[in-house]
Amino acid sequence: MKTIGLIGGMSWESTQIYYRLLNERVKARLGGLHSARLVLYSVDFHDIEAMQRENRWDELGRSVGQAGLILENAGAELLLVCANTMHKVAGAIEEVVSIPLVHIADVAADAVIAAGKHRIGLLGTRYTMEQDFFAGRLRAQHGLDVLIPEESDRAELHRIVYTELCCGITKNASREQLRRMVRELTARGAEGIILGCTELGMLIGPADAEVPLFDTLGLHAERAVALALDD
Repeated sequence: MKTIGLIGGMSWESTQIYYRLLNERVKARLGGLHSARLVLYSVDFHDIEAMQRENRWDELGRSVGQAGLILENAGAELLLVCANTMHKVAGAIEEVVSIPLVHIADVAADAVIAAGKHRIGLLGTRYTMEQDFFAGRLRAQHGLDVLIPEESDRAELHRIVYTELCCGITKNASREQLRRMVRELTARGAEGIILGCTELGMLIGPADAEVPLFDTLGLHAERAVALALDD
């Protein structure tokens, strides 16, 4: 079994879900007392969020790249960044590590394509929905037709992520907002919805949509286990 390196804490609310799912999936594959071989570097998300908001992405790339290098030196053989938004600096991480980084957008695209879908709705932070590192990658590298919510809904979803879910707060009113966004994307032709924020699964699940939901956190963890076990 390979050792999985996790760059987490963005937020720790979702990182703890990664830890649980990785261990559950290894146990399901191997049985008995098996668990995942993991090393975790958990950042202070207060500092990360400030740099995001202030558009200090080069600095973020250097900081998170250093975390990846620390994990590699600690024995990690593959690397997960436990946040969709922080894949904006995936290239900066790959420049300094020699182990493979499992890109969460590619994992999501593979699942969408395997399900026979082409037009997909995307929910996440404003960075993830609006910038090329995620939505653009789905379009350019995987040929998907990506739909995102209207501007006011993108702003509201961004607020829900940072002021509620990243603080461990789940509100029924916000759940209803997400359900409405899913319905509206579906009405516009989305054949499925990518939950492109690792906290969104805390709020909605398959029962909240008439089309498939592709939870990037779960898909990311599943792919990491497959790679760790050489499936």
